[in-house]
Amino acid sequence: MERLKLSNLNLNDFKRYVALTEKPGIQYDWLRVDDIELSERENRYVADLQNGLQRVQVHLFNEATLWSRAIYPLLQLAEQDNIQIWAEVGLSAKYAMFELEGIADGVMGPSFAGRIQCPYFVMVETKRGVESTNPVFQLYGQLLVAAWLNDQLKEQEVQEIFGCFTIADSWTFVRGEVSAIASDRPTLTVEFSPEYAEKFDAPKILRILKQIIGRSISRFK
Repeated sequence: MERLKLSNLNLNDFKRYVALTEKPGIQYDWLRVDDIELSERENRYVADLQNGLQRVQVHLFNEATLWSRAIYPLLQLAEQDNIQIWAEVGLSAKYAMFELEGIADGVMGPSFAGRIQCPYFVMVETKRGVESTNPVFQLYGQLLVAAWLNDQLKEQEVQEIFGCFTIADSWTFVRGEVSAIASDRPTLTVEFSPEYAEKFDAPKILRILKQIIGRSISRFK
């Protein structure tokens, strides 16, 4: 059995072990969020965040500064009850023909006794410079791990899991469906959102996050 690192995944890995279907970014139902209302406090916070980002050169920030000033504040604003955002979370899964392990830059899900019980949302903050790699395959791996973990708690024919990757202050969301989890060749189908720039689209990003969390909560009731 091959052990795969999330940070080193590539298209050949998925061709060997996973039946992968990728769909282009169009207006899927999970991206229709006009009916998601933001509170007065949330609107003020988002406006302040946008104003702050518009005054600086976001693409010159290092990863730690991006996380603290742009990414984490929106994720935290989407928290509900015990649904929390955690950074630098270790993830691992054991499929029939391969294992996956690594670190997710961000994971959102129910938090109990100092642990995330089942991931609802996983994310990759794209690295830059000589360490830069395509974030898509790392995110696909995280979606597979999250689906496997959720299946251990509540077995379902199809596990729906959400994620995103960020490049500077731009967010791209991905919805994944993972099936045949116990088979030799699991299936991963992914749908992409358009790219959203936080300095202009922060309200839309927050609404999508809130929609994802609400949708995930309903699946685990």
